[in-house]
Amino acid sequence: MKPTETDLSQPRTLAQYLRLFLTGFAMGAADIVPGVSGGTMAFILGVYESLINAIKSFNIQALRLALSLKLARLFEHISLRFLLALGLGLLTAVLLLSSFLSATLDDETGRALLFAFFFGLVLASILSIGVKVSWEASSALTFALGALAAFIIVNIVPAQADHSTPMLFVSGMIAITAMILPGISGSFMLLILGQYDYVLTAVSERDLQTVITVGLGAVVGIIAFSRVLSYLLAHYYNLTVALLVGFMAGSLWKIYPWKECLESDLDRHGDFRCLVEANVVPNPADDSFALALLLMLAGFLLVNALDHMQTRANPFFRLFAR
Repeated sequence: MKPTETDLSQPRTLAQYLRLFLTGFAMGAADIVPGVSGGTMAFILGVYESLINAIKSFNIQALRLALSLKLARLFEHISLRFLLALGLGLLTAVLLLSSFLSATLDDETGRALLFAFFFGLVLASILSIGVKVSWEASSALTFALGALAAFIIVNIVPAQADHSTPMLFVSGMIAITAMILPGISGSFMLLILGQYDYVLTAVSERDLQTVITVGLGAVVGIIAFSRVLSYLLAHYYNLTVALLVGFMAGSLWKIYPWKECLESDLDRHGDFRCLVEANVVPNPADDSFALALLLMLAGFLLVNALDHMQTRANPFFRLFAR
């Protein structure tokens, strides 16, 4: 059963533009945190299919419209208003929250609190989206495969890779593909491929060759993969959603709030970097434990409330309505 998704591909009202901006903001905030995917936020907030279709619209027809200067038809074809509102929110989040989230992630307590909130968000997403899947043997198997794949990916130790042009291009393709998949973080994929610090340094030092190479890989990757996702959603919706829910379930291991570091090294700047973590049982007597639980509950309730506002059929709210 395919859930109702409000069509925001051609926004008209101020409320629709605001919703897209805030959705983009949520996606940007999630993408900053290694282990959390902006695709998860798009999925939670009901714009995932619209986003995939908007990306897919950059095709031969769009090129023909651009070359013939039929700009009005071009902007309609590529859902420009949708992409601009979403992109502006995403960019705003990156600019406003990067320093704050970076500092929070560097602090052990702050990291646990941040991950607790996102854990609640993703857990609620799995439940609210999962009930819309027609569960049978094939969808259950697909869910399990998705969860296993995400679990394996988030537990891979980051590699030390070369930074050749082909490797940077492929890294851009893989990172952007992960970024639009719920449950898999693009920034974490760059970390696994050994390119995260290198690319961040290239951006800060305006190394245009590296930035352009990674950017071109990202463009090729997102245009190609959006077509695959669009096809799967159109022809195998139930199995595809089950797979995506599995990705989110597998990613919970990565964003579990309470961890200890088992193996570490120093990055290229000489800063501490944890390579292998273990999830641990929290200490209820810890000062931050109660706050972490409250933030987890807040994230859980927020997603369920947003889902109920959109569908009026959220299982959590309907349970209490009875």
